[in-house]
Amino acid sequence: MKDFLKFTLATVTGIILSSIVLFIISMVTLFGIMSASDTETIVKKNSVMMLDLNGMLVERTQEDPLGILSQLLGDGSNTYGLDDILSSIQKAKENENIKGIYLQANSLGTSYASLQEIRNALLDFKESGKFVIAYADSYTQGLYYLSSAADKVLLNPKGMIEWRGIASAPLFYKDLLQKIGVEMQVFKVGTYKSAVEPFIATEMSPANREQVTTFITSIWGQVTEEVSTSRNISVDSLNVYADRMLMFYPAEESVKCGLADTLIYRNDVRNYLKKLVEINEDDNLPILGLGDMMNVRKNVPKDKSGNIVAVYYASGEITDYPSSATSEDGIVGSKVIRDLRKLKDNDDVKAVVLRVNSPGGSAFASEQIWHAVKELKTKKPVIVSMGDYAASGGYYISCVADTIVAEPTTLTGSIGIFGMIPNVKGLTDKIGLSYDVVKTNKFADFGNIMRPFNEDEKSLLQMMITEGYDTFVTRCAEGRHMTKEAIEKIAEGRVWTGETAKELGLVDELGGIDKALDIAVAKAGIEGYTVVSYPEKQDFLSSLLDTKPTNYVESQLLKSKLGEYYQQFGLLKNLQEQSMIQARIPFELNIKSVSYTHLRAHETDSYL
Repeated sequence: MKDFLKFTLATVTGIILSSIVLFIISMVTLFGIMSASDTETIVKKNSVMMLDLNGMLVERTQEDPLGILSQLLGDGSNTYGLDDILSSIQKAKENENIKGIYLQANSLGTSYASLQEIRNALLDFKESGKFVIAYADSYTQGLYYLSSAADKVLLNPKGMIEWRGIASAPLFYKDLLQKIGVEMQVFKVGTYKSAVEPFIATEMSPANREQVTTFITSIWGQVTEEVSTSRNISVDSLNVYADRMLMFYPAEESVKCGLADTLIYRNDVRNYLKKLVEINEDDNLPILGLGDMMNVRKNVPKDKSGNIVAVYYASGEITDYPSSATSEDGIVGSKVIRDLRKLKDNDDVKAVVLRVNSPGGSAFASEQIWHAVKELKTKKPVIVSMGDYAASGGYYISCVADTIVAEPTTLTGSIGIFGMIPNVKGLTDKIGLSYDVVKTNKFADFGNIMRPFNEDEKSLLQMMITEGYDTFVTRCAEGRHMTKEAIEKIAEGRVWTGETAKELGLVDELGGIDKALDIAVAKAGIEGYTVVSYPEKQDFLSSLLDTKPTNYVESQLLKSKLGEYYQQFGLLKNLQEQSMIQARIPFELNIKSVSYTHLRAHETDSYL
C-alpha cells in the first residue's frame, strides 16, 4: 500500500511538474513567435503586395489570444482591419521596390462604404503608375465593385461574377413572439423609425419601404457609376447585365460584356504577374501579404514637432456599460467619455478625428458622449469621419463636430428614438405561471414584464420618448447650425446615404478618413505632426487577461452557425442588457448581397 501511494504521489507530482514545464515552454514559444511577427519586413526588388480577402472586415483589429480556437470553431476565415489595409496600400504606393498590388477577391463581410474607402485607396495607388490586378475564382458583388478599380480583372474559366443589384430583406418576429405569448410594447417618435418594426409587424411599413428604397437606390447608383467609369461600360448596360443574372452564364459572357478582361486559372496567375514585373518565369516572385505590409516601415521622415493628430475609433453598438453577454464591447459610453477627456487635456494632441462606425444604441450613452465631444471641441478641432454607419446614436455623437466627413454610401441620419419593453403575460399564462403584487405607491411596480402597461404608464413613457427626441433634434440643430424646424423635416428617424446627407446639410464633405485627417490638420494650423490611433491597441498579454473564454467560445460558435443572422440574434439575446431608450437604426438593414458563388465548385484556399 505504501509503494502504491508512493508511486501515485510521484506520478501526480511528475504530471504537475511536466505541465508547468510545458506551459512555460509554450509561453516562451508563443511570445517568440509574436516577437518574430513584429520584425520589420525588408522589401525586395520587384515585389508585389498581395491583398488576399477572405473573411470579415472591421475598423481595427485587436490581438486575438484565442485565435487558434477561433479557427477551430469558425470557418477558417480571417478578420482584417480597415486601418491596416489602408495603411498598407499607402506604404505600397510609397515603396519603390513594390511594383503593384495583386487583389485576390475571395469573400469579405463588410458594407459598401468600407469597400468604397478601399477602392478609393486603390485608385490613388494607381496614380503612382503601378499596377493593380484582381483575380477571383468567383466574385461576390461587393468584391467585384472593389476589384473593378483594378487595371485588369481576371476570372477563373469556370467562375462567375455576382452582379444583380441590391435588395433589403429584413426578418420579422411578430408572429413568432405571438405564438409564444410575448408582446413588445413600443414607444417611439419618428415615422421612419423602423427599428421596432420586426417586433410589431409582419412587413415593412410604407414609410420604411420608402426610405429603404431611397437609400439602396442611392447606394446602387454609386456602385454602378463607379464601375461604369472604371470599366467603361454604361450604367444602362450594367443594369441590363444585372437583370440578366450573368453569374448563371458561362464565364466567357462576363468577358464579352466587359465585366472581366481575361479568363485564367489561379495556378497561372503567378506567371501573369511575373510578366508584369518583367522577371523570368523560373525566378521567384517576392510576395508581401497584409501581415508583411503591416511591418514595412513607413517612408516618412520622423516628426520632431511633438504635435499629435489623434484618430479615435468609436465602432459598434453604443451602450452604457460593457456587455456581459458577448465578447464585443462596442462603444461603451463610460469608457469613451473618459478617453475623450484625456485627449482634451493632452496638450500635445492638436486635433482629433473621431472615426464613427455605429448603428446607434443607448440614447443616454449617446448624450454623454455628445457632451464629451462638445467639451473636446472647446480645446481643439474635432472632425468626424463616418464609416459604414453613423446613424441615430451614431449621428447623435457626431453632430457637434466642427466638420463631418462621410463616404457617399455611408448610412447616416436616423434622427429618432424609441423604447421597447416586452410583456410576457401571454407566455406565463400558457405555462401556468402567475404573480401577485403588494405596493406602497401607484407606480411602484412600473416596468413589470409580467403584465401590460396601463394607460398612465404608457403616457409617462411616451412623454419621456418625446422629450428625448426633442433633445436629439436640438443637439443636431445646434451642431449643424440649423433651425429645429429644418432638422425635423429630415429627421423622423429617416436613414440617408452620405451622398444625400451632404445635400441636406447633415454632412459637410464626402470622403474617407484621409480627407478627415487633412481637414483636421488644416483646422489645427500645424505642419509637422504624427497621427496616433486611440484607444491604444492592447498587447497580447493584456488581451489574454481581458478575454472572457466562455463568452468568446459562445460568440464564435454563434457566428460560425448563424453567419449573417448573428447580429440579429445578438440583439435579441442582449435585449435584457440594453438601455430602455434607444437611438438606433433598424436592427439589421440587411442590404448586403447574398453570395451564390457556391453554385460552382471552386477552391477557397489562399495561395499564389
